[in-house]
Amino acid sequence: MNYHNRKFRPVSNTKNAETTEETVFHYQQEENRLICNYSGGNIIEGHLLGLVDENGVINMRYHQINLKGELMTGTCTSTPEKMANGKIRLHEEWQWTSGDYSKGCSILEEL
Repeated sequence: MNYHNRKFRPVSNTKNAETTEETVFHYQQEENRLICNYSGGNIIEGHLLGLVDENGVINMRYHQINLKGELMTGTCTSTPEKMANGKIRLHEEWQWTSGDYSKGCSILEEL
């Protein structure tokens, strides 16, 4: 699975997430290396770095600046699902490595 030039938006989040439906993630991939810039909603600016395995699962680290001016960091594992329309849905399990260190789940869908 290749994520190069694909854009995603959250469609579901646990309450401790900072991203919203207004947050757009723009993925770039070269070989198994993934980078992403994202912003919108509660996020002024965010970046992530990840590695994609042979099944398309992404192991990533992220950092972002929210509307409160806080720098937040975390880890995430994203598991892809191919939808009937051919687009990708990502099932994410993540944990903050700053703030309250809580865990959460999100679902992102390709635009």
